Amino acid sequence: MKPFVAAALATTSILAVNSASFPAHAQDQELPRPVEETQVPEDEILAPRPEAEPLPQPGSGEPVTNEAAMTAQGEDTDWNVEAPPGATIRQVPIRTDEGTWMDVDVSPDGRRIAFSMLGDIYTMPLEGGAPTRISQGLSWDVHPRFSPDGARIAFTSDRGGGDNIWLMNADGSDMRQLTKEDFRLLNQPSWSPDGRYIVAKKHFTTGRSLGTGEIWLYHVSGGGGVKLVERPNEQHQKELGEPIYAPGGDAIYFTRNNTPGPIFEYAQDSTQGIFEIERYDLATGERTTAVSGYGGAVRPTPSPDGQSIAFVRRDKDQSQLWVKDIASGQERMVYGQLDLDVQETWAVTGVYPNMGWTPDSERIVFWAGGKIRSVDRDGTGVRDIPFRVDDTRGIADAPHPVIPVAPDSFNTAIPRFATLSPDGRRVVFETLGKLYQMDTGGGSPRRLSTNSDALELWPSFSRDGRRMTFVRWTDAGLGEIVVADADGKNSRVITGQPGHYAAPVFSPDGSTIAFEKREGGYLTSPDYSENPGVYRVPVAGGAAQLVARDTASPQFGADNDRLFMLASESGELQLVSTDLSGEARRVHAKGELANDFRVSPDGDYLAFRQNYEAFVMPLMPGGQAVNVSESGGPLPVTKASQGGADYIGWSDGGDTLHWSMGPTLYRAPVASLFRDAPAVGEDAPAPFTPPTTGISMGMTIEADKPSGTVVLSNARIHTMAGDGAGTIENGVIVIEGDRIAAIGPAEQIALPSGANVIDMQGRVLMPGLVDAHAHGPQGTGDLIP
Repeated sequence: MKPFVAAALATTSILAVNSASFPAHAQDQELPRPVEETQVPEDEILAPRPEAEPLPQPGSGEPVTNEAAMTAQGEDTDWNVEAPPGATIRQVPIRTDEGTWMDVDVSPDGRRIAFSMLGDIYTMPLEGGAPTRISQGLSWDVHPRFSPDGARIAFTSDRGGGDNIWLMNADGSDMRQLTKEDFRLLNQPSWSPDGRYIVAKKHFTTGRSLGTGEIWLYHVSGGGGVKLVERPNEQHQKELGEPIYAPGGDAIYFTRNNTPGPIFEYAQDSTQGIFEIERYDLATGERTTAVSGYGGAVRPTPSPDGQSIAFVRRDKDQSQLWVKDIASGQERMVYGQLDLDVQETWAVTGVYPNMGWTPDSERIVFWAGGKIRSVDRDGTGVRDIPFRVDDTRGIADAPHPVIPVAPDSFNTAIPRFATLSPDGRRVVFETLGKLYQMDTGGGSPRRLSTNSDALELWPSFSRDGRRMTFVRWTDAGLGEIVVADADGKNSRVITGQPGHYAAPVFSPDGSTIAFEKREGGYLTSPDYSENPGVYRVPVAGGAAQLVARDTASPQFGADNDRLFMLASESGELQLVSTDLSGEARRVHAKGELANDFRVSPDGDYLAFRQNYEAFVMPLMPGGQAVNVSESGGPLPVTKASQGGADYIGWSDGGDTLHWSMGPTLYRAPVASLFRDAPAVGEDAPAPFTPPTTGISMGMTIEADKPSGTVVLSNARIHTMAGDGAGTIENGVIVIEGDRIAAIGPAEQIALPSGANVIDMQGRVLMPGLVDAHAHGPQGTGDLIP
């Protein structure tokens, strides 16, 4: 987002990092004056501008808070890219003749160029000069491309919420949103030679938050688009993008990561070639390799005469501009000093900024080294196209919350595994590793059981509400499944050996418990990890029996002899069921983006989780596999939550859905989620409104703090404080309770009487390091298989 980019402009050296691209080299320069606050008129703040208008210049006055401006105009305070609620907008002067990661295009008549800089789009004469800004605001606008007649420009913008393709006249007027994606976002537009269609890259994420692309085609008058090039599979994480029409309109060039396997890997070897350029034939759908080889090939840019294609290739750590003659296959390096492309990292919005040819196919216009440059197709005639930007950017101040350090008490924020008793009168949940219970009608949480030092996890009631099962865990003894009275008394272990157990549930008649057996390793012991899957065991005791491998989250509907489970097929989550022997398997529901399914106790409804929210739909009897989606499908779908949902469950025999978000438990009666029959006219009931209040499961806990005084002596200490930053060769650290009371040379620090002195001879003490972007599991036990 541009507010975060422009915030860097207060420095003399700018790093332009934004939500749309991630160049590792940013050098907008010449910012001689500090930031000035500007009183922005309300009509400049409220909405995305349909036409380009000049932003107010820096001046005096108080900064404007968008929330107040919107309220004054009678608007709601929903998120708006151009007017973030509650944000204070300030204008920052931009005076520079250099830019970072600038997309460039040449008009069909060769007289003008369009380029992007810091999320705004400009045009100017091909020879250079004073640019005219044609798109502006807090939105991030990039990838400008002239239409074949030069009258319009297609570009990528988040001004409508999420990256989409937009169109505007060449002077910036009449901005219109072409695509309306709110999840699978688009970028990199390119016009068909007849001006009727636009091809673009649609980005698809995966479970790692990485992703790939597909090539989609859109008519300029609208529509949902047509998929041309599909991603290889649901789990594919290798980039595909940078589409551009061939001059004859018969094909589309694009780049693809062609390294082996579906999994994205950081810092691959670009010298061997990570990307190649492919050609998609629009008539036949055939895909062929257009450019490949050592150093890869990205940013395809065919010449208007169709005889050549310019592209970017890597030579060791240097990106270069190359031209390939299509007829002969000969390749020539024409410019060797491009900025570094991003082949080894993410390339969601392109591996290198857009380039363009002059209409006579004799020169290529591109960005490098902060400048807009051109070069003849044979590599001669390199020249700069000078420009100077002298305008402003609106920025929103970042919030700076004050976080208390080591308070004496804290409020629990994320109770887990909240489950309601069948009658809805009690809720049991886990906080700080222990199970607590509380009345839903009021009262304070209280421990379910006080006779265990183990972690207590995954509580679940029997259907009659008299008993409860849960998992107890210690790192030394591993896990065991426990059955107890509903109040936690008379507990007993029903598993015969330790294991990595999870999610136990009672059958409807209470005679059987089904559970997960998982694998250990890494953070937990690898012992007892063989044969993972879903098992069942008699409540009265006996050997556990395997029901199904490669499944998770066992749950019963109305029947004792049929078990529902979660499975995965080609990256798609499925709700399956089998008999208690694992036979007669059926698929009931599946969803590309769903990440949890919960069957109601009566078997009539199915809740699922997608995009962090809870949804409910009828569950068809039998074995019909129904595709589920938050947008609906074969069966009606109602969104039950608002603002997120975890730990979805059922009570009241399936009449009530419940879920939690943070410390709050929410409930929704199923009767309010669906109508008995379609209703029309004045008798139609109002649509379901998700609850906004619920039951607080939060608790105030006294912080566990150390007491006494500890002295670390004879240490080599690295410090960071003030002018004394450096190294103390023979240092002492005095710690009183949970605070460092003194640091200094041994001869300057008096040792407190009664302190516990620890000799640190030969050791080095230094301030702690914080990994702000850690990868890998820091715990186990999530509910997603």
